[in-house]
Amino acid sequence: MAELDKQLTDYRLTTAKIVYHMPDYTKLLQEYIWQDYDVAPKFPVLGKFLDFWTREIEGKLHSVYVAKKELITPGDYRFADWEGTLQ
Repeated sequence: MAELDKQLTDYRLTTAKIVYHMPDYTKLLQEYIWQDYDVAPKFPVLGKFLDFWTREIEGKLHSVYVAKKELITPGDYRFADWEGTLQ
């Protein structure tokens, strides 16, 4: 599905900061930034990625922070301060 089509069907740009334990040094934390179009509040695309992470990647998850942003929003309407004709 194209990005514009996703945005028109309630998908929003979603960014997740994933904090995880380093596989060889478990007391150290590393950050990974993930970004994709997803649907709030359930975030099925992020959930699928996190399932993949826990199944396939050795770094144990510590925490996940999620932010979302609507890219298509209603426009701002303003009255003109001046109206005239230029010649």
